[in-house]
Amino acid sequence: MKQALIWGGDGDIGQTLAGQLLDAGWRVAVTIHNDAETDHRLAAAVQADVADDYSIRQAVLALNGEIDTVDLWVYAVGDIAFTKVADLSPTDWSRILNANLNGAYLALHHSLPLLAVDAHLIFIGALTEQLQLPRLAAYVSAKAGLEALVAVLAKEERKRKVTLIRPGAVDTKFWQRGPATLPKAHLKPGDVANSIFTIYHEGRTGQIDLLPKQG
Repeated sequence: MKQALIWGGDGDIGQTLAGQLLDAGWRVAVTIHNDAETDHRLAAAVQADVADDYSIRQAVLALNGEIDTVDLWVYAVGDIAFTKVADLSPTDWSRILNANLNGAYLALHHSLPLLAVDAHLIFIGALTEQLQLPRLAAYVSAKAGLEALVAVLAKEERKRKVTLIRPGAVDTKFWQRGPATLPKAHLKPGDVANSIFTIYHEGRTGQIDLLPKQG
């Protein structure tokens, strides 16, 4: 039986992906930030604060008793702030960097021992060059850093498949946090989850852009 570990299993994309994998007969474990309701079929749902190294280490210890030899590892944690640099507090800057970049490093670093030799690692990035807009400095900086991290990781983990997907606008709760309006042409969480499933089965690596269909 194939096994998957999803960091951010309580987010719109992570939840949808977990459901699809479970429907396909996978054994799936997830991490969640809060005490969220999760699918009863999950092998494990462990709380983890990706901003905290100790929390992540404890989560991995708990996961090690429920899942090992992970075939598909996905980092689907994210956060966003719609704030001008002049108004962005150091606390909010750190929060965005922790969710989108630092947490990706910590989660990966500590969960590497759980992974199969040929595991596929997938990170959810963003179309950063299209998002260099007012009020998005923290988010764009974090996602640009994630791209660099993943590019280096791919060179270091040559026995494993490493992929960064860069979705266009996705209809998630992010859009409820600021003044921006969800573009008419957008993706659904299921579109991203389907793409991850396909990327895994096709063994696609590198940087992959996911764009919504126009019209």
